[in-house]
Amino acid sequence: MKIVTCVAPVNIAVIKYWGKSNDELIIPLNDSISASLSTDVMCAKTTIMASPLLNESAFWLNGAKQDMNSPRLARCLKKVRERADPSLPEASWNVVICSENNFPTAAGLASSAAGFACLVYALAVLYGVEGEISDVARQGSGSACRSMYGGWVRWHCQGDSIARQLKGPAHWPEMRVLILVVNDATKKHSSTLGMKRSVDTSSLIGYRAEKVVPDRIRDMEGAIFAKDFETFAELTMRDSNQFHAICLDTYPPCVYMNDTSHAIVDLVHRYNEFRGRNAACYTFDAGPNACVFLLEQEVSSFAGAVDYAFPRVGDGADYYKGLGFERVPIEGGLAETLTPAEQGKLKYMIHTEVGEGPRVLENSDDHLLTVDGLPKALGLVPA
Repeated sequence: MKIVTCVAPVNIAVIKYWGKSNDELIIPLNDSISASLSTDVMCAKTTIMASPLLNESAFWLNGAKQDMNSPRLARCLKKVRERADPSLPEASWNVVICSENNFPTAAGLASSAAGFACLVYALAVLYGVEGEISDVARQGSGSACRSMYGGWVRWHCQGDSIARQLKGPAHWPEMRVLILVVNDATKKHSSTLGMKRSVDTSSLIGYRAEKVVPDRIRDMEGAIFAKDFETFAELTMRDSNQFHAICLDTYPPCVYMNDTSHAIVDLVHRYNEFRGRNAACYTFDAGPNACVFLLEQEVSSFAGAVDYAFPRVGDGADYYKGLGFERVPIEGGLAETLTPAEQGKLKYMIHTEVGEGPRVLENSDDHLLTVDGLPKALGLVPA
């Protein structure tokens, strides 16, 4: 028997990937840039067991048994096995895969990217495959290739369409992320279907890919290298806005943001106006939840503004998740410019930072499977 357990990060794009030039190979229309977030706060965790004693292969996700023959899973498994040494006995054994996310799945928080990155990384460790594997992760979920690295990552649309790390997580240590969870339910339009519909019907998406993104990629790389938050913030917000404009230009439209999402946008702009600079910036993936990038010194102040603008229900014992920070009330001058929303518009807030890429967990207690190949979470067999 061989067993491997790994974790992989969520990545949040600041220059978005939306649309494919090749659906079969999952080649994007344009380059994209993202930040991989700390696995200590948000991650996908995957255990893979290979054994000659397993009667069949199986896949479990968040406690529910999945179709082992799903095309994306099958592609990833096939591609990694093709790169493995064929003389390895485990290459012909059945496998059981168990994966969990410690954050909402299919809610526009890049759960599939983290999940497939973790799967491919764990498979590569299991079969002793070394070298570039971001192209394999891409076969599961396009943006999974960016979660194969920590720090700041660029996914290239040209050539082999692989991801490359621009800078490691230590490059900009002051950078923080507040994830404002508006809705943690499964989104109405999947990213895969939304992208295809946009490519087929939007008159804006081609212009964005050809005329807008190349300059933004260049400018965003420069802002990250120089740790120029002012430029970084404007580019991030403009690109998020343009992505959702394309979703609205899609026919029928794919609407991912809701009224609370737009209220968060307004709050960020009011906060920046109050500060007299870009002190925070938002980006929204294919969902209503906001990812707010800001520097460490702004976290307490901005979180205080969020608390005022979006009052909590109850004592909020489970409201703040992730990294700790000092909670302070909103500044009076800023409060005068805001009208608080109804209670409960935000479910909770996650405070995190830029972090490392996938890694192996060496402690056997971290395995999600029992020695019999069943998920520990089911409690069917003693762990």
